[in-house]
Amino acid sequence: MLARRQPDLTVCMEQVHKPHNVSAIIRTADAVGVHEVHAIWPGNRMRTMASTAAGSNSWVSVKTHPTIDDAVTHLKARGMQVLATHLSGKAVDFRDIDYTRPTCILMGQEKTGISQQALTLADQEIIIPMIGMVQSLNVSVASALILYEAQRQRQNAGMYERDNSMLPEEEQQRLLFEGGYPVLARVAKRKKLPYPHVNASGDIEADAAWWATMQAAR
Repeated sequence: MLARRQPDLTVCMEQVHKPHNVSAIIRTADAVGVHEVHAIWPGNRMRTMASTAAGSNSWVSVKTHPTIDDAVTHLKARGMQVLATHLSGKAVDFRDIDYTRPTCILMGQEKTGISQQALTLADQEIIIPMIGMVQSLNVSVASALILYEAQRQRQNAGMYERDNSMLPEEEQQRLLFEGGYPVLARVAKRKKLPYPHVNASGDIEADAAWWATMQAAR
């Protein structure tokens, strides 16, 4: 799973506010190997629904940004093309994009869609062709369609066949410990203990002092 993670593919949610939509996007992101998603979420903490996320919150990080400018600046600094989903005369079919490039898919708010500021900052506007009476899909459905097109292209290009993960070793270890030993991870955080090494067999490698501190009443 770690070797197939795609750290240069992501989604950015511009004030997508319904918890079930946020959770569904995170779940799809995990399914196609996205390691981290982004969100414009000023003020209050983002909410997700555990039933919809189906545990994917343990494997996909959510990085929040106070403004769209902050988010796009961060993403472009990582060399990503930023694609805004928007119905316009200059938008192209989402299947005509090269997703083997480092890519961020920018999804707009459920009711009002992408902001004008986001459109100004984006590199390209994309659309999902519609031939019915409605002009758009649910934001989580739309993100799933685009992400799976990205996954198809990347799979054809062999980008899921790496022997080693593109993630830093420290991040791999964090995922292995927090995902494989969630109860111990919570205790380690509470006691401010460093995470131990998780070996190739999935076993924890830690000295007696670490285990003694973990097992202590306080």
